[in-house]
Amino acid sequence: MSTAESILSMEHLASLCKRRGFIFQSSEIYGGINGFWDYGPLGCELKRNIRDAWWQDMVRDREDVVGLDCSIIMHPRIWEASGHVGGFTDPMIDCRGCKKRFRADQLFEELGLKPAESTKVEEKFKVPEGTKCPACGSKELTEPRAFNLMFKTFVGPLQDESSVAYLRPETSQGIFAQFGNVLATSRQKVPFGIAQIGKAFRNEINPRNYTFRSREFEQMELEFFIKPGTDQEWHNYWVAERIKWYQSIGLPKESITQYVYDKAELAHYASACVDIMYAFPFGIQELEGIAARGNFDLSRHQEFSGKSMEYFNQETNEKFIPHVVEPSAGVDRIALALLCNAYHEEWIPKDGPAIPAEPGKQPPEGFEARTVMRFAPRVAPIKVAVFPLLKNKPELVDKSRALFNTLRRHWPCFYDQTGAIGRRYRRQDEIGTPFCVTVDFDTLQDNTVTLRERDSMKQIRIPIDQLETELLARMG
Repeated sequence: MSTAESILSMEHLASLCKRRGFIFQSSEIYGGINGFWDYGPLGCELKRNIRDAWWQDMVRDREDVVGLDCSIIMHPRIWEASGHVGGFTDPMIDCRGCKKRFRADQLFEELGLKPAESTKVEEKFKVPEGTKCPACGSKELTEPRAFNLMFKTFVGPLQDESSVAYLRPETSQGIFAQFGNVLATSRQKVPFGIAQIGKAFRNEINPRNYTFRSREFEQMELEFFIKPGTDQEWHNYWVAERIKWYQSIGLPKESITQYVYDKAELAHYASACVDIMYAFPFGIQELEGIAARGNFDLSRHQEFSGKSMEYFNQETNEKFIPHVVEPSAGVDRIALALLCNAYHEEWIPKDGPAIPAEPGKQPPEGFEARTVMRFAPRVAPIKVAVFPLLKNKPELVDKSRALFNTLRRHWPCFYDQTGAIGRRYRRQDEIGTPFCVTVDFDTLQDNTVTLRERDSMKQIRIPIDQLETELLARMG
C-alpha cells in the first residue's frame, strides 16, 4: 500500500525527511525561504540515483542519444525566440486585505469557480463581485494580471536593458540552440536525441505541496529529433518507454496514469502531448510531459539567429528542419513520488507477517511499530548496512570493518555498531536500506554472515565469499 493509497499525510513524510536527512527547508536557521529546498545526505543520494538511472537508460544504453550540459544563463534572445519573454506567464490575483498572492487558476479551483471562455487573462479569471479571499475572508481581491515566471538578472557591472539576462526556466532551449554544433560533432543522423540534466528556475506565484512545486528545481529532458511525418509514431514510442522506466525505478503501474491532451489543450505548434501522472497524497499530479512539438523551436531559433537549423539527409538528398518529441521530467517530483510510494507504517508481530498500521493507534499487544521506506534497490540511497553483533568485541568489529570496506567499493554502504541489533535494523528500515549484513560469533568460526532483507525481514546465512554475488542478484 503506497502513501497515496493510505491516509498518511504529507506531514508524516516531511517529518521523516527532515529527521533522517532527506530534505531540509532552505535557509531554515533564518526562517526559511518559500519555494526552495535543500537535500541532505540521503536526499542527495536519492536524487543522484534518479539522475544516474535516467542517464544510463536514456543515454548510455542507447546509440541514438548523446548528452549536453548547457549554461544556466544564456543569451536573452534565446528566450525571445522561444516565446518565454513575451508569453511565459501565470495569471495572478492579490488580496488587498491580507496581502496574500494567488495563482488565479488555483484560486478558482479552490473556490469552485469556473474560468470564462476567453484567451484574455483579465476576462478568463475575472473574480465575481463579492468573492471572499479564502485566507482572510476579505472581498478585496484584485483584477487578474499576467505574471512572468522568469527570474531576471544582469550580466556585467551595469544594470540596464543592455545587460538583462534570465535564469533559464527550462533546459530544452539550450539543446535547440546547440543543435547544429551537436549534429556536426556527434556524427549522429536523424532520428537521434540530445539529453540534458540541469537546474531550472521559475518564479512560481504560489509554491506548494512540499517540494512538488518549487522555484528552483532540476529537469531531465530529451529532445529527440525526427523526420517530419513520423511524429505520432515516435511520440507513442517515447510514452511507452517512459512508463516502463518509472516501473524500473519502483513506481508501481497502478499508481501511474496518463493524461492525454485533447486538441483544444495543445500548444499551437504541438500535434500530441501526454502527461505521466502519479497519485500523490495531495492528488494526481504530473511527473513528466511528453510532447510532439513539431519544428517550432528550431524554426524560431533559425529565424531569430539567422543560422540554419536544417538537416541534410545524404541518403535521400532531402533537406528539412527536424521535428522533435520531448520527454521532460522533474528530478524533484520523481524523488517526491518515490518517497511517497516508499513510505509505510506497519505493525510487526514476534512471528508472522507485518500488518499495516492504523494511524493514530498504538500497536496491539505482541506487536511493535515499524516505519519502513520501501525503495527499489536501484534508487535506495544506501544499498547495504554492515553491523558487528557487539561493538566491544574487537574481532567482530575488525571483521565487520573489513567487509564494509570491501562492499562499499561496489555500493553506497553504511556501518553501524551502536545500539541493539534490532534497533539498528529499524534505523536502516526507516531510511530504506534494502539489505543488512551482520557479523557475529559464527562468522569467526565458519566465515558466514547473516543477510537480512528489508521488506520481508527474512534472514539467511551466507558465506562471505558468496555475499557480493548474492547482493548483486538481489539488487536487480
